[in-house]
Amino acid sequence: MRASFIAAINQICSEKNVSPEQVLEAIKQAIATAYRKDFGNREQEIRVELEEGRDMPTILLIKEVVDEVENDNFEISLDDARKMKKDVDTGDELEIDVTPTGYGRIAAQAAKQVILQKLQEAEKQSLYEMFKDREEELLTATVTKVEPNWVTLEIEGMTVSLPWKEQIPGEHYYTGKRIRVYLDTVELTGKGPQLRISRTHRGLVRKLLELEIPEVRNGDVEIKAIARDPGFRSKVAVASSDPRIDPIGACVGQKGVRIQSVMEELNGERVDMIEWSEDPIRLISTALQPAAISAVIIVNNEEGVDVEGRRIKKRAAVFVEEAQRPMAIGKKGQNIRLATELSGYELDMYNYEELPAFKAKLAELTGLDNIQIKELALEDAEEGEDAPAPAKAAPKAKKEETPAEKEDAVAETEEASIGPVAEEATEETEETKE
Repeated sequence: MRASFIAAINQICSEKNVSPEQVLEAIKQAIATAYRKDFGNREQEIRVELEEGRDMPTILLIKEVVDEVENDNFEISLDDARKMKKDVDTGDELEIDVTPTGYGRIAAQAAKQVILQKLQEAEKQSLYEMFKDREEELLTATVTKVEPNWVTLEIEGMTVSLPWKEQIPGEHYYTGKRIRVYLDTVELTGKGPQLRISRTHRGLVRKLLELEIPEVRNGDVEIKAIARDPGFRSKVAVASSDPRIDPIGACVGQKGVRIQSVMEELNGERVDMIEWSEDPIRLISTALQPAAISAVIIVNNEEGVDVEGRRIKKRAAVFVEEAQRPMAIGKKGQNIRLATELSGYELDMYNYEELPAFKAKLAELTGLDNIQIKELALEDAEEGEDAPAPAKAAPKAKKEETPAEKEDAVAETEEASIGPVAEEATEETEETKE
């Protein structure tokens, strides 16, 4: 084929990001389709050859050599076949050149739309192949258009929409702005590959930490859990596999330079780093910082379904002094919501004065098989260096405990919801106050 034709093929391959083989196959199929429409019929088997040194395609009609012809679209008699090629025999395939005179220009016009369609399909498949193995990755995008409900981005030559629900609240977008997005999933649809990208996914925080912090990237510091309120605050629990590495210090960096880079990419979203603990009591207490927690009781430590089919979640009761309660709950419940997401426990908040009645009620229910109680007053915790400081009024409340309340809490019985217990304990406290 002519050099100009080869150059045209290479140009198409470069523009559409497809292989030359895909382009040639698309052209052959398009020419065959055009020939059947103008000169033959749909039943015929047509093969197209694009030979080097020729400026037009060769159209070949494929027929099987038989003794008796039943369908002349597919078959040809042995006598007629030997008139074209002497050494054929019954059962052979005969290629008959049926290229019309001047068909090069006719084929180009008739096959133009088919060629474009095939190229579009090849381009879509090529884009899908390029992104399908990159799910859960961090991608760099450029803003090309801003609309009220979505932002149009360009990612490696592909146009992708970022819907408003995946945008960080309050973030300002403008044409030409470069941002990083999290690639959640890639789907191949009739319209081509669809990239589900996000700026609100918690995976974006993880990938940014891996990008900015070498210890996270190489595995010395492991991200155990992430809780996120996009645009406002995130809590990240980290642990170190090397005792010589402080996971919090490694993530924050000197003068906070590392974590500051992450927060800037998240449009000023605050990122709190906390140290992971396998002990749920300590994890819950740390997750609720900066509030000072007085006591935590694990009521149900396993998640499952009870005999009535009701879903039971892991649940814990948190006791704080009245002055610490607003801080523990946070603005619009943000702090306790993030702590719940981070720890995996549904958290119920109580005043510290309610602890004696709560413990007494649990003591009455320990005979039931579906109760699991684990309690730790933080002022009595071992390794006080790791435990959060107790509320100031906690010792005073401890002096007022009854003998029944001083008994060790029963541990490792089975699961139960805190709901009924919490309600009855609260009622008992109110009666005591009256």
